[in-house]
Amino acid sequence: MIIGELAIFPTSEGVSVSRYVKEVVNVIENSGLKSYTGGMATTIEAPDLKALFELVEKTHQVLVDMGAQRIHIDLRVDHRLDKEASVLSKLRSIDKS
Repeated sequence: MIIGELAIFPTSEGVSVSRYVKEVVNVIENSGLKSYTGGMATTIEAPDLKALFELVEKTHQVLVDMGAQRIHIDLRVDHRLDKEASVLSKLRSIDKS
């Protein structure tokens, strides 16, 4: 399992970008991948890098389609190969589930 943390937003569209973020979150939530949206980023569980990168590309495209002229993307990826990991298992390991 790949766990990714994604923050993507336009930096060219003024001080409030919530309408753009809402559209991005909608794309993520409708992707079929498990996700958890927080105040600063969305954590996504994907079966492989290809699925995660395809979703990042779709979120980018929605911002382009909305007319954004400059887009900022932060993507952090955790790919554990020694055992199966999920957001829930990571939270359990620190007694936060």
